[in-house]
Amino acid sequence: MTTYRAYRIQLTDKVVTRAIEDRNMDELPDHDVLIRVHWSSLNYKDALSASGHKGVSRYYPHTPGIDASGVVERDRSGRFEPGTEVVVTGYDLGMNTQGGFAEYVCVPADWVVALPPGLSMADSMRLGTAGLTAGYCLEKLIEAGVRADQGPILVTGATGGVGSIAVHLLATLGYPVTAITGKSTAHDWLRQLGARDILSREALSEPDTKALRAAQYAGAIDTVGEDTLVNILKSLKFGGSVAACGIVGGTSVPTDIFPFILRGVNLLGVASADAPHDARIRVLAKFAKLWKLPMLENLCDTLTMDELGPRIDAMLAGKIQRRALIRIGAD
Repeated sequence: MTTYRAYRIQLTDKVVTRAIEDRNMDELPDHDVLIRVHWSSLNYKDALSASGHKGVSRYYPHTPGIDASGVVERDRSGRFEPGTEVVVTGYDLGMNTQGGFAEYVCVPADWVVALPPGLSMADSMRLGTAGLTAGYCLEKLIEAGVRADQGPILVTGATGGVGSIAVHLLATLGYPVTAITGKSTAHDWLRQLGARDILSREALSEPDTKALRAAQYAGAIDTVGEDTLVNILKSLKFGGSVAACGIVGGTSVPTDIFPFILRGVNLLGVASADAPHDARIRVLAKFAKLWKLPMLENLCDTLTMDELGPRIDAMLAGKIQRRALIRIGAD
């Protein structure tokens, strides 16, 4: 019987263990598309799953990995020819469906997107869910009328996966970016990615009782939420917009209506994991051509499955500022 390698998480009596195991192919889920995985990436949701967090993955033993790119081995739906290079991001992959930290995944055909010309399997995972989320945020801002000549764009959590890609993407397209971070050692790196200005996390994270702040920013991409999001709303110029995609700082929005009725600002919600199939196709195609990122490789470290454990621990401890591209098989 054919076996494959997978990074497995065991949870026994609240004790978590992690190890690479040989698994039988018939233990994969019974879905239409079997993919031989070449690359994955490490996201915070993966780190939570790998720590036994049942709010992310209910069932253990489990294989995390919410992102995967590879080659189709077989497709019972008939949509993809064997050998097609594809990417899977989000949905239930790596949460309660066996994920991309394995040499094979088996998923529904509706989850699979063929890679567009100009985007390699490795680059699709350098982007991963984080890159797609940044792309969805930018689309929302553009649809709301935010232009590069209207003023600076704030990016919170700028050293994280979504934030770092958002900084580089906005800057590449000519937007003046103000990056927000709590990591003083990351300032030079953020400037290399294109940030014009950098503010400390505390500049926006403290509660502010004023109805409005000085109108400084044309828009924002926020990964934090809570008081940071409230202060962004209070700091937007007339008609400005913030694309909100994260809850690192909390889930509530403790604000009043004044930014909305006095400055006409827009709060735009961005959902990534369950984004429509055509949105994934569209944004990946933009990253392949219109949004080609010149420093994409500089956003990531490249690791193997054997190196996942220390990286997961460092991510959970808040000590990471670069994304991790995970080599699973031969590219």
